[in-house]
Amino acid sequence: MNWATIHIEKLERGETVSFRPHGNSMKGKINSGQLVTVAPANCNDVEVGDIVLCKVKGSTFVHLVSAKQGDRVQISNNKGHVNGWTRTVYGKVTKVE
Repeated sequence: MNWATIHIEKLERGETVSFRPHGNSMKGKINSGQLVTVAPANCNDVEVGDIVLCKVKGSTFVHLVSAKQGDRVQISNNKGHVNGWTRTVYGKVTKVE
């Protein structure tokens, strides 16, 4: 169980969630502690440039879709670091406050 487990469970039930992610990897798009709203989504629902709640190599991120290839997406932070490819997208950020 990690910080996102409860949010992922709700997204998987079709619910929209709001929470405050912490960290600086998305600074400029999401600042640490800002409220984000995430709607249920999967790899087919997102495009390059979208911000998603996803899992890459066992770690959970709120990061950017930096590339798309078939039914998988490449995930990166807002500083240019690529986390990797995934098919595990739980939701798409729809609002940052």
